[in-house]
Amino acid sequence: SNPGSDQTRPGSLDFTSATSSISLTTPSSPGEALVKNNKLENMKKWTISTYKCSRQSLYEKLGKTSKTVDPELDDQIETLRNTQMKYSNILRLAKALSSHFYNMVQTQNSLGECFSDLAHKSPELQQEFLFNAEAQRNLTKNGQQLLASLNFFVSSVNTIVNKTMEDSLLTVKQYEVARVEYDAYRTDLEYYAAGKDSEANQQKISETQISFNNKKAEFEKLRSDVQIKLKFLDENRVKVMAKQLLMFHTATSAYFSGNQAALEENMEQFAGKMKGPAASWIEHRNINIRSPLVISILVTIALSMRPLDLSSCPRTAPCSPPELPGCLRSKQR
Repeated sequence: SNPGSDQTRPGSLDFTSATSSISLTTPSSPGEALVKNNKLENMKKWTISTYKCSRQSLYEKLGKTSKTVDPELDDQIETLRNTQMKYSNILRLAKALSSHFYNMVQTQNSLGECFSDLAHKSPELQQEFLFNAEAQRNLTKNGQQLLASLNFFVSSVNTIVNKTMEDSLLTVKQYEVARVEYDAYRTDLEYYAAGKDSEANQQKISETQISFNNKKAEFEKLRSDVQIKLKFLDENRVKVMAKQLLMFHTATSAYFSGNQAALEENMEQFAGKMKGPAASWIEHRNINIRSPLVISILVTIALSMRPLDLSSCPRTAPCSPPELPGCLRSKQR
């Protein structure tokens, strides 16, 4: 036995009945207490809702409960996700094309400057270097306009993929969460409705019914929002992409066919670019300067050009039209 259980040791103090008038808690105003209670209540509701949704998701995966299904809307959502994935691939490839083409244009510009510099330092090849420098300048000019069209195409596709579609998918995620919450409270309501007819059970049914009605209203609202967004997204996507694909095709075809006028018109129509300086005779005639036949003809003409020798011509005044067929200067020309 414990000898100290029945009596107190001599000289010891008994603290069992000691009390203090000093409060051990921090004084708070009624407003702070109300805020604290609201936080606790919100945390309690959040914990219960999270538990119900987690249980519902797990039971759905295990096949132990049913879930609300809208086949038509689910197909549209799946189509949207697949479309975003494919458009993301287009965006990635278009960015790569723009980057590679930018490097090519910069190389052509540097090559043209190199040809132009050598034309002044190599008199024996002056005409050849000038011809190639002019060709590279034209290629650079056309390339810069095609590059602007490519960048405009990339910017438009990026807006569709990462802004418009992403905004719709964000609403879809909210809809899917609301659907799980709706099914979770629906399952609880069915469970309590199948229980015993007692006062406690009736109270549970009443509380669950209120929560179920709120979740149902939220779920139906988000479903309507998703349907509207998907409809407008599809219409906007078709309209924008039709315009962008036409622009992309026109700009690419005009560049590789050497059609300067069509390339500038495309820039004015889709990118809002102003026309550049006056086009040269080759550009004005829409001649494809990349054609091997055109290049060979121009090289032959350039190599055959010689300074005119007018020392043997006795006339100093211009020839009249009847005299032109026998004019020495006309024949030399």
